[in-house]
Amino acid sequence: MTGFASRPGRASEDARGRGGAGEWSWEMRAVNGRGLDLRLRLPEGIDGLEARLRAALTGAVTRGNVSLTLRLGHGAGDGAMEVDEAALEAVLAQVQAVRARAERVGLALGPVSPADLLAQRGVLRSPTPASARPLLEPLMADFGALLAEFLAMRAREGAALAELISAQLTRIEALVADAGAAAAARAQTARETLKAQVARVLEETPVDPQRLAQELALLAVKGDVTEELDRLTAHVTAARELLAEGGAVGRRLDFLAQEFNREANTLCAKSGDAALTRIGLDLKALIDQMREQIQNVE
Repeated sequence: MTGFASRPGRASEDARGRGGAGEWSWEMRAVNGRGLDLRLRLPEGIDGLEARLRAALTGAVTRGNVSLTLRLGHGAGDGAMEVDEAALEAVLAQVQAVRARAERVGLALGPVSPADLLAQRGVLRSPTPASARPLLEPLMADFGALLAEFLAMRAREGAALAELISAQLTRIEALVADAGAAAAARAQTARETLKAQVARVLEETPVDPQRLAQELALLAVKGDVTEELDRLTAHVTAARELLAEGGAVGRRLDFLAQEFNREANTLCAKSGDAALTRIGLDLKALIDQMREQIQNVE
């Protein structure tokens, strides 16, 4: 099931006063997936944040590929960067090594300016991640509102999917009734055809009556679709019960859709009648459409 939510946030004066970032923004997205795949993009240095976010998401979402992004900003006037001393030392050492090697081969290098050094990757950074630690609780509190918005959107989508799948189940039920009527009409025609065929056989070749009765019974069993129609009806009832149950029923609906398809395949294989075959093919097409929608259900 898909979903999207975004939310800006702002720390309290107390959290900002203790060196925390003043502002942040959340973005949460989800697309369909067979299981639950969580992908979190979080700033470093907020101890315990990822574990608590994963626990909250795992408790609220059971299916889908969910990505969560948190971006930290800074309060007013707090946009200064700081020098990473270890990165600067490493860059200086590399500059000296390059200069020494150039001198050995007779190359003269120009001076390196402070701006050149600061432009090297990692030398300038945002204020130390430790300054974000006071934000853990404010962030978790704000995430609760984000998650509620995200779940509300998924609930609206789920209600729409339930309505659509319910309509498809009604159409399947109608096709099953049509198949029952076609099977009954086929039975009478099949009996007349079989009688004529048996009469011709008896005129030409003597047949053991008991063996003949066994073969006729076997043909009748092979062509009987009553069991398939009964199971399709039972599956419609089970699917409606799952929709009424609510919650994370996507996996069970997916399994049930496979059973729908199995019975429709058997119905087509046993039909022996053009009208019944057409109904079976219509059933298969409708079941495939329903399965595509069920893939979106959590």
